This record gives sequence, C-alpha cells and structure tokens, in this order.
Amino acid sequence: MKFDNPRPETQVNHPPEIETPEDNRPLNLPIYQNVKWQTDSVDESLRVLRGERAGFFYSRVGNPSVRQLELLLAQLQGRSSCLASASGVNAIAQCLLSLTSAGDHIVFFIEGYSPTRQIIRKLLARFGVTHTMLSIEDLPALERELAARPTRLVFFESPTNPVNKIADIAAITRLARQHGALTVLDNTAAGFHQHGQFDVDVFIHSLTKFTTGAGDVMGGAVIADESIIAPMRADYALLGAQLDALSASLMVRGMKTYFVRYRTQSAAALQIANFLEAHPAVSKVRYPGLESHAHAALARAQMSDFGTVITFDLRAGFEAGRTFAESLHLFARTPSFGSTESLVVPPQMMQPRDFSPAELLVSEIGPGTVRLSIGLEDPLDLQTDLSRSLELAAR
Repeated sequence: MKFDNPRPETQVNHPPEIETPEDNRPLNLPIYQNVKWQTDSVDESLRVLRGERAGFFYSRVGNPSVRQLELLLAQLQGRSSCLASASGVNAIAQCLLSLTSAGDHIVFFIEGYSPTRQIIRKLLARFGVTHTMLSIEDLPALERELAARPTRLVFFESPTNPVNKIADIAAITRLARQHGALTVLDNTAAGFHQHGQFDVDVFIHSLTKFTTGAGDVMGGAVIADESIIAPMRADYALLGAQLDALSASLMVRGMKTYFVRYRTQSAAALQIANFLEAHPAVSKVRYPGLESHAHAALARAQMSDFGTVITFDLRAGFEAGRTFAESLHLFARTPSFGSTESLVVPPQMMQPRDFSPAELLVSEIGPGTVRLSIGLEDPLDLQTDLSRSLELAAR
C-alpha cells in the first residue's frame, strides 16, 4: 500500500524507487552500497535468514556486490564456493579459527608468510591448538609427522613468500589425505588461475594483490567446495569482517584485466630475473621461471606463469641493500606485490624476528636478501634503474 502525500522530512528518507525494464540491464552490476534488505513479509524475511530462499538480509552476512566477486573467484580457482573478507590476513585468521578446535594439531612450514606463523604460533596456541613447523622441502619429515599424530590441517604456500620455494603440491595433498588432514594452500603468489587442478581442500588469497593491481583496496578470500565453506559461514558472520561492497565492485572491475596484468608482469619478471642472475653484484636469484631454480622442473609442471616476485641476494650484504633500495627511482620501497607499479623490500625490512638460527638458515633469508615485485613499467627501464642501483650498492 502506497503512503500518500508524505511530508518533506519523510520524503528525504524514502526517495522514489527506480526500476529498470527487464530487457534494459546495466552492463556492470550496480554497487550495492547498502547494509539492510527487506522483503514483502516477515515470513519471507525469515525464509531468507534460514537459507530457504535466495535473498539478502544484512551485509555482514551477504551482499550482492561481494557475492559476485566470490562467485567469480571460485570459478577461476575451480571450486564451488568462496568467502571474501576485509584483508588477506583476516582470511587466514578466520579460516584457521573456523577449521580448528582446542586439541587440534597443525603442520605448517618455515618458508612462509610471517603473519601466518604468528597466527598459528601465538593466537591459535592460546586456544589449545598445537603445531609443528617444518621445511617445505622436507617431505619425509612431513610424512613422519602426519604418521606420528592426528593432524587437522597442513597449511602451506607455493611459491613461498618471500624466497619463492616451490611446494610439491601433489605430494603434500596426497600425504595429508592419507592421514586424514585437510590441506590449506595460500595461493596468493600463484594467482587465481593456477593450482586448481590439485587435490587442495582450501585455497586462501590476499585480494589486496592481484584483483585490482592498483594497490587501492584490501581484501582476502577463502575458496573451497561448498561442503567446507558452509560450516564456516556462521563464524564469518559472527567475526564481522565482511568485505565491503565498494571494494568488491572495484575488484570485479579490476579482474577484467587480471590475465593481461599477471601474464605481462610474469614475462617481465622472468626477463629481469635473467638480468639479475648475470649481474656480478648478485650472488643468487630465486625466481621459479629460471632454469637455475632448485625446483624449476616442478614449477614448470605445476604452473603456467611464474609470478611477479623475484628474490635475490646482494653480495655486499645488509647495508648494501639499504643503498640499493634508496637509489632506485622506479621501485617504491614498500611491502606487498601484484601492483602495476614495481616495489622493493630491502634487507632491513625482510629480516624475521621470530626465527631461531636453524630456522633462519632454512628460510634462506640472508643479510643481503632483497625482494622485488615487478609491475607494468617497461622492463628495459626497470633494468636500467636496477643496474644503476646495483653499481652504487657494490661500491
């Protein structure tokens, strides 16, 4: 029933509704910058809440703009469902909290993202979740650990952040499945189009990296089949870190150029990795596309594109890394990767604070370790910039 002749104070809170004809659709989904939805009756709203019909109720639980992004990412990764959240670290934390209980055990690896270690070693440990940290290259140790005690999750990365080690995904998933453990792969560096062919239970991505490529929004995603995602939905709603509609819309828009960006940047990264490998100021380059990479054959078997991150060691060491980074003109001195602009992380920003000497040795992060993220600048310009800075760092 229409309310006739509302006063101005009422009109501004109930603006006219706009309906588009059925055959007159927008090319892009409108941004649903909205928190609340209603239906024509209380009973229908209750059906939405119970999941008995399609619809939305509250954006902390679901939003059409976010849902479009989730469906797109799930399709690309070859799974049926996805949950998007406010950051990549949040996706890791919410996934681990949802999939574990007190008394559970996690196996993870030294060669990986520092916040992941902190979540497992500090946050989860406070709630009675135990862990074992191994090397991603030590499959016999993984097999022994899985055989020795019941394990809930095996959490790993490939390529690893920051030194680009390559996990044997088929072997890890096979061992985990044999012993009843779920596998969780942080697939951020490999992108949304790789590794879906493997028997991985859960994929995690930092959407901050490759969705827009512009470094202008933050987000994270957990991707899996609906049988795994469904029990996690209630936890996600309670923890309240849903991705916002505007960010989701920007990510959907950015994904239209994802393959162009990822493949162009990967090709440039390989070119620059070859350049660095031949430079006398550099002692070691770690890039999965190089023939010299310790796991080059495995990388070629698992990946079609080798990513945008290059890690290398300066012969002159720690302070040379400072000179090198501060001499660059085309590389921003900042963390993250996947941006259209190139980035550098010098040794001063790379050193782990939570490793024992033995763990530091396994990590292969040395006093002269530098990480580059290659953007969309001309590779020859990047090489010129790198060459000048390497010469200054070697003095």
